[in-house]
Amino acid sequence: MLLHELAHARAGDKGDTADITVIAHRPEDYEHLRAHVTGERVREHFAGTVRGAVERHEVPQLRALKFVLHEALDGGVTRSPRLDPHGKSLSSRLLALEVPAPAERSTRSGHRSGERSDAAAGEPPRPARHE
Repeated sequence: MLLHELAHARAGDKGDTADITVIAHRPEDYEHLRAHVTGERVREHFAGTVRGAVERHEVPQLRALKFVLHEALDGGVTRSPRLDPHGKSLSSRLLALEVPAPAERSTRSGHRSGERSDAAAGEPPRPARHE
């Protein structure tokens, strides 16, 4: 399952630092996000892009996880030769992170954890991703 199925994101940037806040769509998914969207997973997801530390801050009142990505924007928006060096482009990329399906979703839809459930949700099947 992709992270965007469980959460949405807001982002900002300042200089060479990006911050991305991941917010659970449903209150019951927040604990699942806490367990599976770690600073280390985010760092691995952005390997080759983020050169500095990744900090995670929990904001349970908002059902959110805030990530601060240091040395993430190739010097900053005005200095980078990248096509789109803003933090918001990184938030879209983070929402493509693969996470296990929460147990109640996988049993309710009739799929095992980790399987795609597009058809069960009434959506057309998506093509398989090849990396």
